[in-house]
Amino acid sequence: MLLGILKETSPGESRVALLPESLKGLKAQGIDISVEAGAGAAAGARDADYAEAGATITTNRADLLASADVLPGVNALDPADQARLKAGAVVIGFLKPLDASSALQAAIERGATLFSMELVPRITRAQSMDALSSMATVAGYKAIVMAADRLPRLFPMLMTAAGTVPPAKVFVIGAGVAGLQAIATARRLGAVVEAYDVRAAAGEQVRSLGAKFLDVDLGGINTEGGGGYAAELTEEALDRGRDLITKTAAHSDVIVSTAQVPGRPAPRLIRREAVEAMRPGAVLVDLAAPAGGNCELTKPGVTQQINGVTLLAPLNLPAEVPVDASKLYARNVLNFLGLIVKKGELAIDLTDEVLAGACVAHQGKPVNPRVAKLLEPIASSS
Repeated sequence: MLLGILKETSPGESRVALLPESLKGLKAQGIDISVEAGAGAAAGARDADYAEAGATITTNRADLLASADVLPGVNALDPADQARLKAGAVVIGFLKPLDASSALQAAIERGATLFSMELVPRITRAQSMDALSSMATVAGYKAIVMAADRLPRLFPMLMTAAGTVPPAKVFVIGAGVAGLQAIATARRLGAVVEAYDVRAAAGEQVRSLGAKFLDVDLGGINTEGGGGYAAELTEEALDRGRDLITKTAAHSDVIVSTAQVPGRPAPRLIRREAVEAMRPGAVLVDLAAPAGGNCELTKPGVTQQINGVTLLAPLNLPAEVPVDASKLYARNVLNFLGLIVKKGELAIDLTDEVLAGACVAHQGKPVNPRVAKLLEPIASSS
């Protein structure tokens, strides 16, 4: 069996799916590994490191695509690369199956088996494979570091001979993995932190990190969605949250917004009035930008200055911390590979709830019901 590691081609992507230290267990199973030259360079992994770990280095991307049985990656392959895949190959990565399912059509037509790391079920047994949480941890940390760099004041309180410098006030919207990491990082830097989440259950985690939890009466609406995510809310419920956010924004130096619902546009929680209420020099980091953004003024991928407020809308923060992001992701991928590779051979058992949950397509047919429905118009027109 041949496992291939490709160099990522998405603009700005610097992560790699597997690192040289990831290969020892795979080589012990008799698996051949081929790495495209430069695949891990931005993540601190040199070609020589891969070669020392037992991999073969190649500059022939087309040949690697055509011969690899398993291709763990970070992002989905572009359609041209998908068309070169070995028939029946297994592809693993962040494939965006619910956001851009049609972009996977070429791989499905090649009979590929596609596993999307976004779809790994959030159950205890799969925690070591939860790449979304790994990357959210990196993004939450990096968002605070970015905000601290842009903010024209200090985060901690300082008592000096020249007087006391008050601490910065940070407001985190969404207390999922990214939000909690943002809270923890801001607290370590000495900021005073407030946080809001529609899920009242998140309050305990927020308070355990030393932040103040802002609660809103949503009239008994169920706010818990599947897999630990928040549920989609009515406009009335969202408006109650928006009112609180606007009020809190007026005294916040930094806002980090992280609220997202899988497979759907990010909820618009931050009104224009909230941004306009922030004081000059304040910073807003919208981590939901890849899904459209939580702020109605957000332009994904664009940094804006609005009445003295800096609005950042990064599309791929983990790629800005490629060394540790790759280490975390590689461990997730390696643990996932342990479910489909037994004694050096592919052994895909779709009765396994983790594999069934993560599988987008198998042997040329969509497996995920939502993906299959999204692909129906394409199938009927072909």
